[in-house]
Amino acid sequence: MFQRIATLPKSSSFFLFGARGVGKSTLLRTAYQAKDTHWIDLLDPERQSRFVLRPSSLVEELDALPKPIKRVVIDEVQRAPQLLDVVHQVLESKKRTFRFVLTGSSARKLKAGAANLLAGRASVCHMFPLLSEELASKDANSDRAISTLLQYGSLPVVLQAPVDERAARLRAYAHTYLQEEVAAEQLVRKLDPFRRFLPIAAQSSGEIVNYANISRDVGVDAKTIQSYYTILEDTLVGFFLEPWHESVRKRQRQAPKFYFFDTGVCRALASLLTVVPEPSTSYFGSLFESRVVQEIVHRNQTLQLDLQLGYLRTDKDVEVDLVIRRPGGIVQLVEIKSTRHVKDSDLRHLRAFDDVYPQAERYVLSRDTTRRNVGNVRLVPWLEGIEQLTPRGK
Repeated sequence: MFQRIATLPKSSSFFLFGARGVGKSTLLRTAYQAKDTHWIDLLDPERQSRFVLRPSSLVEELDALPKPIKRVVIDEVQRAPQLLDVVHQVLESKKRTFRFVLTGSSARKLKAGAANLLAGRASVCHMFPLLSEELASKDANSDRAISTLLQYGSLPVVLQAPVDERAARLRAYAHTYLQEEVAAEQLVRKLDPFRRFLPIAAQSSGEIVNYANISRDVGVDAKTIQSYYTILEDTLVGFFLEPWHESVRKRQRQAPKFYFFDTGVCRALASLLTVVPEPSTSYFGSLFESRVVQEIVHRNQTLQLDLQLGYLRTDKDVEVDLVIRRPGGIVQLVEIKSTRHVKDSDLRHLRAFDDVYPQAERYVLSRDTTRRNVGNVRLVPWLEGIEQLTPRGK
């Protein structure tokens, strides 16, 4: 059993969003007792069909519940978004008080149905693959541990399998995503172009998105490629990292980066599971950078830190991997290096922005275990740096 850092609201209704297999149901069943909680699983085709055809039957089901039941969990609510109107009515009613917990692995149908997310009567929480803090590995910074983490990712449903079965679990996850999230939910008109798109998107994860190039490779127009990326974002298997600029107008002129939410799933979609990430290779380096960015983005949402995140790149290809603006206006520039020994040359991109951001805090996160300051740059071991940049309880 993994100890998750997500804090669930105790006295109010809420949404819990997260991709398949991140452990939403496990967390809730651990947190809530059966005697005061009623579970509705919309992955059950019969129940889903009943609520889609007659959403009002939810009221009848709730009216029949024993008095000790105070909480109702509706799993995968996007499969019957019409229920949200009924839930809203129940919350407004004074007849009986329930707290609702509504889980979902896709925001696509909720957006399409113009769901109001209960008009602010329910907060929104997020869950992701396991963070390094939740894995609590004693040798987390060893070459072997990091290589395994990058190779298989950190989905609980994958890590709970024996090592020799994890690749098969990841392939099955990728197949399930295609068949159940995309095909069954009819998120695209034609599945074949989307099927061609997925490995290309996975192979370019962490890079600036070039819609025109990808459209040529897939054989569809650039607008369709943009819609495909939106599907990945809506089904919670990836996120955009926007270019950083103080001017919103200038920011919109540049393309974002796109990261898949888990390195293991990304490698499965890219058909690269047989390639072992070896330290000192560029492939290891790109996966390591992705993992650090994923952790910071996921901790920001899990802990509700309200950090603004982006990346910096000049027209001369000088790039800083991550820009963080903390509440209150403090800017932090972060370079991510997979090396065991940070050199002076690894700091040049951070120093290139001394004139633009003279007051910014500068970090290099790496596998180097020596903490030190080089001028205005802080060199911090990557796990320690992640927790410094996204501290709990702040």
